[in-house]
Amino acid sequence: MTDVYLGRDDRPTGLEQIASGKVRDIYALDPDHLLFVTTDRVSAFDVVMGEGVPMKGKVLTAIAAHWFERTRDLTPNHLVSTSVDDAEGLDASWRERLRGRVMIVRRATPDPIEWVVRGHIAGSGWKEYQQSQTICGIPLPSGLSLAEQLPEPIVTPTTKHEDHDRPLPPDEARDLVGSERWEHGKALCLDLFNRGREELAPLGLRLADTKFELGVRDGEVLLIDEALTPDSSRMWDEGDYRVGISPPSFDKQILRDWLETLDWDKEYPAPPLDPAIVERVTARYLEVCERITGVGLVSA
Repeated sequence: MTDVYLGRDDRPTGLEQIASGKVRDIYALDPDHLLFVTTDRVSAFDVVMGEGVPMKGKVLTAIAAHWFERTRDLTPNHLVSTSVDDAEGLDASWRERLRGRVMIVRRATPDPIEWVVRGHIAGSGWKEYQQSQTICGIPLPSGLSLAEQLPEPIVTPTTKHEDHDRPLPPDEARDLVGSERWEHGKALCLDLFNRGREELAPLGLRLADTKFELGVRDGEVLLIDEALTPDSSRMWDEGDYRVGISPPSFDKQILRDWLETLDWDKEYPAPPLDPAIVERVTARYLEVCERITGVGLVSA
């Protein structure tokens, strides 16, 4: 499998790039629309690896588009089209290179926080709970175990645009977005989480936690960026789920676990990736994409 697009210095000509993140590159199309290009870049411990994961950008685009459509009854979103042929300004060669990797979206002003929803106790939440019986400062019942389902999902916002996202106490998040927006965003993200959990369950997938991004355009709140993808969510196969252990998730956890075995200081530059590890991560992304969307992706 050789279908890998990393972007970086290899960018479409004729378009103005306005942002580049760990995975997505964003270009201006016109005053009202942006072009999101989802690359195959992969990061771990906030360091972007030198190699990518084949097809990852196509997987994330397909899953995000699926959920944008499946949640339109709950909230409008920024997605206009996933057809590269609708992106004016791209020549034929770039259209083919980016096919399956793009979202044409409406411009919006992003919230200054990320809306994280947790339905199970895992990851950094488990670490905090062991110390203080809280997650993001929110008190929880005593006696919970690793990976256990919480009595009710909770919203645990984080910062954005920092080297390392940090948890925000709800009161601090409320101050950043305003009381009305906080209450609306909290209720909306809980509805989105519950929709994802309900639709994933029959597929044998358990949604442990996820993050949403919201933005505002012309006074209207939109779901933006991505939604319920392996990069923004912790999903477990129901067959692997056990209370008291950390089940394998459908993301880059395989890569993180492998990196932990190396003598690497988690600073740039990243070590060369083991092709066998990349192959396993790729298979994991492709599997969850097919299970969620019902469509299998193949290399071009």
